[in-house]
Amino acid sequence: MIGPKIYETVAEMRQAVDAARAQGKRIALVPTMGALHEGHLSLVRAAREHAGHVIVSIFVNPTQFAPTEDFDAYPRDSEADLRLLAGLGVEGVFMPPAEEVYPQGFATAVSVGGPAEGLESATRPHFFGGVATVVTKLLLAALPDVAVFGEKDYQQLCVIRRFVRDLDIPVNILGGPTVREKDGLAMSSRNRYLDADARRTAALVPQVLSEAIDRLDAGEEASTVLADGTARLAEAGFSVDYLELRDAETLAPVDPNGTSAARLLVAAKLGKTRLIDNMNVARPTAGWR
Repeated sequence: MIGPKIYETVAEMRQAVDAARAQGKRIALVPTMGALHEGHLSLVRAAREHAGHVIVSIFVNPTQFAPTEDFDAYPRDSEADLRLLAGLGVEGVFMPPAEEVYPQGFATAVSVGGPAEGLESATRPHFFGGVATVVTKLLLAALPDVAVFGEKDYQQLCVIRRFVRDLDIPVNILGGPTVREKDGLAMSSRNRYLDADARRTAALVPQVLSEAIDRLDAGEEASTVLADGTARLAEAGFSVDYLELRDAETLAPVDPNGTSAARLLVAAKLGKTRLIDNMNVARPTAGWR
């Protein structure tokens, strides 16, 4: 099996992109931090639907990790990742060393607000600045026609869409649906941190979301539904950062009199493993209570 070409520098990737464009091909980029699973592969397949030349970036971005977080322990398996991408016919993989992305003297950051405010930012204030900076660099390095991100990281997707519009970066940002295990748990590279008992308990996260949505659809008061869901997770051993109902586009608190769709988002730690998830919520015809 012939694998994808590996680019370690921006210059190498741009040369490949220029050659593909000269052949009339559209370019798609799928940014990842590696430790690939079916969720990532679904994004690669979606990218293929929109472009004849697909590049996957693999870079564990240090600027989105706090000193107390799992940067050093974050799963890395580049050989397995490359085998999976070869099976999908990916043309190129951008695997830069840290000094290529953040060379000596690097002194610039992208500051984001709007959908970046609250939720993840409440406990990880460093996170979206790191994400916005590295994604901006990746988009400007490859200048793809489309870039694909997973809806599992829904707030991140909203933030990226916002700063791409604000900064006039010429790329179409696409969201790929969350891919789930048989018991409903959203696929994540961090799931491999869970032991057998914790893995069974983790399946409660999507259950709580689904049941909360059913109750909201039935017209129950949102504050009661969210409090009950939070309590249920806590009783099972989770430390809950948030379980909130937000506007699906802006991530602002839901307007009871508005007409837009909403998103139910959760983040909770089980032991040392932090899980996030979200689901779409159709607005009841009677409005939110």
